[in-house]
Amino acid sequence: MKHKENILIIGAGLCGSLLALRLGQREYNVRVMELRPDLRKVDISAGRSINLAFSNRGIKAMKMVGLEDKAMKLCIPMHGRMLHDRDGNTKLSKYSGRDGEYINSISRELLTALLMDEAEALENVSIEFNNKCNDVDFENNTANFTNTENGQIFDCTADLIFGTDGAGSALRKSYFSERKFLFSFSQNYLTHGYKELTIPPSENGAFRTFKNALHIWPRGEYMIIALPNLDGSFTVTLFLAYEGGTYNFNNLTTKENVLNFFKNEFPDALELMPNLTSEFFENPTAPLGTVKCFPWQYKGKNLLLGDAAHAIVPFYGQGMNASFEDVVEFDTFLDQHDGNWENTFKAFQQKRKIDTDGIADLAIDNFHEMKDHVANALFQKKRALEMTLETELPNDYFSKYSMVTFREDMGYHEAMTRGRAQDKAILNMINDQGIDQNVSISSLHKKIKKETNSILEDDKIAKTLNH
Repeated sequence: MKHKENILIIGAGLCGSLLALRLGQREYNVRVMELRPDLRKVDISAGRSINLAFSNRGIKAMKMVGLEDKAMKLCIPMHGRMLHDRDGNTKLSKYSGRDGEYINSISRELLTALLMDEAEALENVSIEFNNKCNDVDFENNTANFTNTENGQIFDCTADLIFGTDGAGSALRKSYFSERKFLFSFSQNYLTHGYKELTIPPSENGAFRTFKNALHIWPRGEYMIIALPNLDGSFTVTLFLAYEGGTYNFNNLTTKENVLNFFKNEFPDALELMPNLTSEFFENPTAPLGTVKCFPWQYKGKNLLLGDAAHAIVPFYGQGMNASFEDVVEFDTFLDQHDGNWENTFKAFQQKRKIDTDGIADLAIDNFHEMKDHVANALFQKKRALEMTLETELPNDYFSKYSMVTFREDMGYHEAMTRGRAQDKAILNMINDQGIDQNVSISSLHKKIKKETNSILEDDKIAKTLNH
């Protein structure tokens, strides 16, 4: 019988727990080390996002490990964006013109707990908490830890080490600081930060506003969004610049200022938020950043996955889905390279890097779309046309959003490239009055497709000339 390697995973968040479960199912010996306490026993949310957008790429990962049904029981379907203007008027903008395509709100804690439970049920998987990774000797595959409860310092050596410890990854920091190989790293922050707030359930436990939507209050330079939770509450996130403009995090320093801000900009939300001012000053303000790096591995000994390799801003709802897709893709390469870890790691990172760079860029695009463009008349015309195209031609037309969110068979980079060109084609046609209301939808689709392909070809030529 072939020896099964001893694997160390640093980080037991969503990505690390899924990876542990999948490698455990493959009968590897897996030891997971996590900095935080066990979230199944202690509340560690502390103003951090407690719910996430869960869509097709993430669901595909749950299918892989046999947990689709259990995961879906934790979900609340969101069929579209519910847009709120300053006067309290609302409009539902559906995510897709096809039946059955929607995203889900899911609890970060409940999903992580499910993955942990399933992983720990395997006799070859263990998860240990309250262990801070200080650094990694990636040449010898030894990680140094401090137990935060008793102060004990110890080393852990493994055949393979996986870093799934998020944007502040200890393994990635070791790559960067040791400089034993050519390692590229960038970390870019938006001028905006975010703060978590709450719309609590009503006195009888019901939702205070429409349940099955992602709510957005777009205001140009800032916005709030709200996602539903199973207990009848909504997690509200305020996205706001640190400085500049009439309102920013640096000048919202008193209860009066905060109340005036919400009265002026989000009056209908304010009515639903009785704990606004206390939560505003109790919960932290956190930055929004993008991390890119390369390579993700060293000599087939260790590998970065999830946010440790590619942290993105949350505006496409793909952070968790992209991390889960990492594990799905990695699993595929494991089969292809039959135990050759260096070839597996190299092939995985080469394929995956271009896609994760794509979703990182798209997430920045969607930040501007959500806070500003969704309220724009031209954007709304485009979305109305796309809904018609998806309804009438469900197998032939996919918007950029649908390609990213519902086409798990399509890589993020392809979705970005084709989606951007298609958006440009439609907007050009609307601006030039090239949308003839009298022509059939199929004829219009052919015209959009032709224009999209022309833009893609021009972009390809331009890229060649630039090189």
